[in-house]
Amino acid sequence: MTDHVFTHLRHTALAVPDFDKQLDFYTNHWGLSVTATDGDVTYLAAEGSPEQYVVRIRRAADKRLDLISFGVTDSAAVDTVAEKLGRGGATLVTEPGRLQTPGGGYGFRFFDNEGRTIEVSADVAAREHRKVEVGEAIPVRLSHVVVNSSDPEATVAFYEKHFGFQVSDILMHPRMGKMMWFLRTNRWHHSLAIARGPHPALHHASFELRGLDEYMRGTGRMLRSGVEKIWGPGRHLAGNNTFSYFLDPNGNTMEYTTELESLDEDTWHPHLYDFSQPEVSDQWGTANAMDEFVAAKSFNDPDKGLFIAPPV
Repeated sequence: MTDHVFTHLRHTALAVPDFDKQLDFYTNHWGLSVTATDGDVTYLAAEGSPEQYVVRIRRAADKRLDLISFGVTDSAAVDTVAEKLGRGGATLVTEPGRLQTPGGGYGFRFFDNEGRTIEVSADVAAREHRKVEVGEAIPVRLSHVVVNSSDPEATVAFYEKHFGFQVSDILMHPRMGKMMWFLRTNRWHHSLAIARGPHPALHHASFELRGLDEYMRGTGRMLRSGVEKIWGPGRHLAGNNTFSYFLDPNGNTMEYTTELESLDEDTWHPHLYDFSQPEVSDQWGTANAMDEFVAAKSFNDPDKGLFIAPPV
C-alpha cells in the first residue's frame, strides 16, 4: 500500500529576465496557451490538462525557479500538511488560505530543505480542456519536474519523510556514485526527480505529448524553428519514456516526452541503473551521447535569493 500525501504535480513557475522571448517560446513554439495575465506574471495552460496552468512565468531581473506546485485531496489535507511541516521545523512562506491565482482554491507555500518554494493546494477549479487530437504536437500535461541538488540524499529523504514520495529508480555512475533519484507521488514513474548537481536549480521540466508520432512531430518542429537541442530524441530506460531536451530563451532545459511508465505500486521494486551503459540513457541508440556538455547545460544557473531553510 502507498501513503502518498500529494495527489499529483500541478505546475511549475519560473522567473525570467527576457520575459517577451520566453512568452513567445511557450506560445508560438512549445504549444502552451495563455490562460491569464496579471501584471508581469503570465499563466500558461496545456490544452489537454484540467489544471488552470502548468507553467507560470514572471518578469524579473534574476532568473530562477520560483516554485513547484502539488495537489492534495481537499482543504483538510492542506491544513494537515501545513501543521505537520510546522511541527517538523519547516518554514512556511504563507499560512493556509484562499489562493488568488487562476482557479482559486485553498493552499499554502513552504521552503523545502534547500530553500525551494513548494506550493500545496486543493479545491482549485478545473479548467475547460479538450482531447488533444491525433497528429497534434502540443503538450497534453506537465509530466514531471527535475531539480538539481547539492545534497540529493538529504533532499530525497525530505520528500520521502514529509510527503510519502517513493523512489521508483536510481541512476548511478561507477565513478560518481548515485546521481539521480526518480520519485513518484502516484502511479506515474516520477513526478519529481532529484539530480546531483553543483547547486540548487531547475534541471528540467518535462511535458507529455499525446503519443510517439506527436512527440516526434513536436521534436521536429523545435528543430525546424532553430531551438537549441541539448539531447535526444531517444528513450530512457528508467521510466521507459521518450526524451527530447531543448533550451528555452533564458537557458532553462525543457523536455518533450511521451509514454512515461505507469507502475503497479504494490509490486514495483526500484532498480539501480548504471547510466554509463548507453542503453540506460537511451534504449533506442538514436540520441547524441550523454556527455559533459549535456550535463552542464542542465546544471543551469544557481538560483539567486534562495532562502536556506534548516534541515527537517
